[in-house]
Amino acid sequence: MKQKPFIKELKRSHYCGELRASHVHIEVVLMGWIKKIRDHGGVLFIDLKDKTGYTQVILDPKKEELKKVSSFGLESVIAIQGKVCARPKDMVSDKNPTGEVEVKAHRCELLSRADTPPFLVDSQNVSEDLGLKYRYLDLRSQRLQKNMQLAHEVYQEVRKELSQMNFIEVNTPILYKTTPEGARDYLVPSRIHKGSFYALVQSPQTLKQLLMIAGTDRYFQLARCFRDEDLRSDRQPEFTQIDIEMSFVNEEDILQVNTALLKALWKKFKNQTIEAIPTLSYKKAMDEYGTDRPDLRNPLKLKDISKDVSGCGFPVFEQTLKRGGVINTLVLSKQENFSNSRIKKLTAEVQKQGLGGLLWIKSLPDRTLKSPADKWIQKEFLQKLFKAAGGKDQNMVFMLAGLAQEIYPAAHFLIRQLGKEEGLIQDKQDQFVWIREFPLLEYDSRQQRWKACHHPFTAPMDEDLPLLLDQKWNQQTIRAKAYDLVCNGQELAGGSVRIHDSQTQAALFKALSLSPEECQEKFGFFLEALRYGTPPHGGIAWGLDRLLMLLSDTDNIRDVIAFPKTTSGLCLMSSAPSPPQRDQLLELGIQLTKQESGLDK
Repeated sequence: MKQKPFIKELKRSHYCGELRASHVHIEVVLMGWIKKIRDHGGVLFIDLKDKTGYTQVILDPKKEELKKVSSFGLESVIAIQGKVCARPKDMVSDKNPTGEVEVKAHRCELLSRADTPPFLVDSQNVSEDLGLKYRYLDLRSQRLQKNMQLAHEVYQEVRKELSQMNFIEVNTPILYKTTPEGARDYLVPSRIHKGSFYALVQSPQTLKQLLMIAGTDRYFQLARCFRDEDLRSDRQPEFTQIDIEMSFVNEEDILQVNTALLKALWKKFKNQTIEAIPTLSYKKAMDEYGTDRPDLRNPLKLKDISKDVSGCGFPVFEQTLKRGGVINTLVLSKQENFSNSRIKKLTAEVQKQGLGGLLWIKSLPDRTLKSPADKWIQKEFLQKLFKAAGGKDQNMVFMLAGLAQEIYPAAHFLIRQLGKEEGLIQDKQDQFVWIREFPLLEYDSRQQRWKACHHPFTAPMDEDLPLLLDQKWNQQTIRAKAYDLVCNGQELAGGSVRIHDSQTQAALFKALSLSPEECQEKFGFFLEALRYGTPPHGGIAWGLDRLLMLLSDTDNIRDVIAFPKTTSGLCLMSSAPSPPQRDQLLELGIQLTKQESGLDK
């Protein structure tokens, strides 16, 4: 179609979604897309939309200048000029902010004709794959436009709040050195230095620590990060984080700053007043909820009754205690909700999580107890266990037996599933918790070595530092000065106090089985920087896309990203990733080892 010149004498006076009763009798010029067009007995009604919403426009197709309008298709771009009028009282729409008014147009110009779209924009029935393929159309929907506007406002609020707390925004490189950050790097070959590669940063971790060494004192950045890892509904290969680092601080200082930021965001965007945020140790969170991301809206908690079980006679319990395991319980208020078929389904799910089974005790209406273990456990002892778990009349008690790390996945599943199915989750107010005192190290049985739970620059708790320096911890847990901020069962932010002396850093690298040569190759520049006066410092990184998910009340991270990837890392719109051209590979000095059938000739 031939490109039509833009109509210079028509200047947009208002957005489509901003007209109100106060604009009645004003002459306006609106420009936007045709959302809907209706012919009512010789009068045309057009819903004209842009990112702010839509306004109803009335045209008289009998007028020569407006005859052509009925041929315009949906999503065509037009400009209209007319007068704002009050709608008749019986035609006022409460569903639309512009519902009190309409525009009677006397001029309409086509700016761009649209082909028939593959789906109706704003339809609730668009498949995700189709929406991602035509993302530029899906983004026209009011739902996604609202999310994009929210993202913009959150960015500005974060910048404002942190700037008021004397942070400065610094941009750090995206092309950087490949370092072990816990996930696979995206590698970028260098054309000038053939055989060498940059890595797209997984996070600006060493860079922001170097800024502290440089005296920046308080830094933040809305940082783009890249990780080549398996994807989920709340994870993307490229993402944005609110990256924060502070000097001359301890854990409490960092938590105080980030709690203040959280309160400001929730007050502005959800009108929720967040009171003091509770703190749980990692161990307590795992023991009570089976996860380090507990949803405090759910009242269900695990209770350890191991000390009450000894001598009960039930073989599974006795064997569990002998091998150092525990017996955990969950109490549900209504035993009548749990039929045999439902219990079987729950047991099958628990077995998928790695446990052998699920024991239960019911308190029946006549106050007698029923359990599949009553053939091994005497009635008096069964009553003792039921009471120890916190069971009351007509309650249901589930019992999990095994090593603590075996129980955690099954317990987390049960708490989440039963909380949802029983309607126990109070979702009117978001609930937050700080999780602290994470393990510094965990053993990787596949690689047969220790690895950092957070990252290799995290400081140990002061009480546990001698264990690290002496390399004598064995299986004993060294706790880290690390912390996560959790909202409604989702990790929202995570960070730590960093190591700021070379002796402790060297001890941690040694614990990770990194040779001096490996340390020099991977972190030599950073280790050298530590020798030139490093202030005590620490920081945190918020998952900004996940934050937007929570603020916009969606459970799909792709709803808050303009051009997201699928769960397999594909961009359906552009067909990325795609094979490179042969000339590009030759210029980079790269030769593919497998068949190059996908390359351009």
